[in-house]
Amino acid sequence: MTAIPTKDQWASERAAAMDAIPDLVREAGLPAVLLPYQARAVSLLDSGTPVLFVEKSRRVGLTWGLAAYAVLRAGRQKAAGGMDVMYISYSREMTREFIDACAMWARAFDSAAVAVDELLFDQGDDAKAINAFRIKFASGFEIMALSSAPRGLRGKQGVVIIDEAAFVDSLKELLKSALAFLMWGGQVVVCSTHDGVENPFNAAVQDILAGRSRYAHIRIDFDQALREGLYQRICLVTGKTWTPEAEAAWRQDIIDFYADGADEELFCVPSLSSGAWLPAPLIEARMTVQVPVLRLELPNDYLYRHRLEQAALMAPFLEALAAQLATLDLKSQYAFGSDFARHVDLTASTLLAIQPNLKRQEALSYELRNVPGDEQKLIARTVMTHVRTRLIGAAFDATGMGWTVAEDMGRLFGLRPDPEGAGIVMAVKFSEEWYRLHMPPLKVAFEDDQLALIADADHLSDLRAVKLVRGIARVPALREGDTGKKRHGDHAIALALAHYASRMRWTEYGYTPATAAPSALSGPDADTEARDWWTPPLGVSMKGWT
Repeated sequence: MTAIPTKDQWASERAAAMDAIPDLVREAGLPAVLLPYQARAVSLLDSGTPVLFVEKSRRVGLTWGLAAYAVLRAGRQKAAGGMDVMYISYSREMTREFIDACAMWARAFDSAAVAVDELLFDQGDDAKAINAFRIKFASGFEIMALSSAPRGLRGKQGVVIIDEAAFVDSLKELLKSALAFLMWGGQVVVCSTHDGVENPFNAAVQDILAGRSRYAHIRIDFDQALREGLYQRICLVTGKTWTPEAEAAWRQDIIDFYADGADEELFCVPSLSSGAWLPAPLIEARMTVQVPVLRLELPNDYLYRHRLEQAALMAPFLEALAAQLATLDLKSQYAFGSDFARHVDLTASTLLAIQPNLKRQEALSYELRNVPGDEQKLIARTVMTHVRTRLIGAAFDATGMGWTVAEDMGRLFGLRPDPEGAGIVMAVKFSEEWYRLHMPPLKVAFEDDQLALIADADHLSDLRAVKLVRGIARVPALREGDTGKKRHGDHAIALALAHYASRMRWTEYGYTPATAAPSALSGPDADTEARDWWTPPLGVSMKGWT
């Protein structure tokens, strides 16, 4: 999990960041009008993005940046893409603040703003009136700030900005009205701090992260805003002198002010909800594959035993693995995921077959307890080699000793340095960001019946162990099970890795091999000797697995 920096750490980090900026840039005068995160949002909208969702911290000035876009859009002639802009929030004070910001930008842009006035207008069906503020431009278009009542959008078209969307009365109905604007080339901007995991705003964000929704998305937390110049801008406006120490003290004061609510209010983490991430009936409904889970547990003194005895301990598992591999349909594509452990937890691995309708079916799953690293590499290598021609990705836990397995598999099958690079093997270093981005698609797969899993009670327990920690789905530190054989949601992590690998973009290259250079090895077994970096225990045949 990514730790929030302390006050001293923040001061040190910001001092280092400023020292890295060339003196010429630092002394160039006034900073750019928009801060980088404000500019990114405006740039996305100006390039024609139809729907933009923004998770944001409190008071980072995003509304001020959106006001600039509103003036630029409403001030244009129709031929240049001009249109009305409507701003909606849950409070009158926020709407007035937005119009004031627009008026400032209108003067700064020397736009032909005619007037800023307050008016009442007929709402039509129920004769009620709602307060609105607006600016009229010579282009014929206007910026209008409205209440959050969905009916206020009836009969209108243009750009709709819904600010602090998590707090409006009925975001679902409001979005239904606003999205109709897209038919005529309009745009919808939805930005907000969070108000709980179950809030419709967070549900919409999770749909975007899961790939269920194609809307654009930006996330701006408090520290990101500070790194991109928020406090420097505050100092510029207030006449204060910026120093790393002053920024760190100001930052800490803000965090202390929000106290337990800082995660949600400042760091874009919705507040916790209760219960498991996946309900048991949903998990059980997806457990339709009748294949046994292969399990291997070796004694503590395994490494001190004779190689013949080691071979005898390994042989039953390897034979069962070979038998299951022989049943696989090699017409399907496959994705592999493995969560490494050595002593306390289990190594859990799963192989997903990707069916023609893109449904992921668990074809094989194994668990290893107290199994040395070389034997673990042999097993992973055996599985991946068997499906090598149909393997599109393999993701390995690389947060610790698991890196050695990922590295060696990468040597054999190609290590992928990034999700869009070449190679099969991805070494995953778990972080809060990884869980935030890649657990929502897995949940969607459960909900949309795009997974078929092996029926297994322990795997059900592992998937039920996934909780929302600081609003993000992950396995908490608490272990479950009998003393000495506790589980830690191991299969859930392996499944998440395999599902992640199945969604990554991959590249296949064709090539003509060059003439091989003379090998330092000689004899008919030279190629085999060069390839087999691990020799199996005496008596264990590798035929058919390598």
